Amino acid sequence: MTMVCHRPEGLDQLEAQTNFSKRELQVLYRGFKNECPSGIVNEETFKQIYSQFFPHGGEESVSFFSSSPADASTYAHYLFNAFDAGHTGSIKFEDFVTALSILLRGSVTEKLQWTFNLYDINRDGYINKEEMTDIVRAIYDMMGKYTYPVLKTDAPKQHVDAFFQKMDKNRDGVVTLDEFILSCQEDENIMRSLQLFENVI
Repeated sequence: MTMVCHRPEGLDQLEAQTNFSKRELQVLYRGFKNECPSGIVNEETFKQIYSQFFPHGGEESVSFFSSSPADASTYAHYLFNAFDAGHTGSIKFEDFVTALSILLRGSVTEKLQWTFNLYDINRDGYINKEEMTDIVRAIYDMMGKYTYPVLKTDAPKQHVDAFFQKMDKNRDGVVTLDEFILSCQEDENIMRSLQLFENVI
């Protein structure tokens, strides 16, 4: 059986499109190829890789929100869709470094646009309350047991209600990209959490 391998765009082109140097791109590519020899990551592989970063989302921990184990797979699903910029059902190296470049070294506006796309599950250009609830619940399911103080069962809904009330400026039931960016820029806590990304690399 032959394996079809994906060859990424030239490093010069990726260097021009991202905030990484050629050397950094080479290191990232080696790591990417090590995890994904075919050069393409499907959702299942992405979830396995992601779960290594959140090992306490394993079988031994129990989520408050259900009797099922806490795990990162739902959030990883949404994250995968955000990384899969071309909506192809797979992530190529180009997709990976483009997203990483935005998250680690992008401008505040670029980071907020990327985050908006993560929350806009159906990709209609708006975030509705259900989408925000799905993402927040996935985050709580992944992290809830390990937060202090321990979160109540209705915490995701309360969190979303508060955020939505703040973000839906014109009260039309959806949050636009402009409303999202404006609301986030007005919130000190959100801006502080975005700066944490910048300290990673």
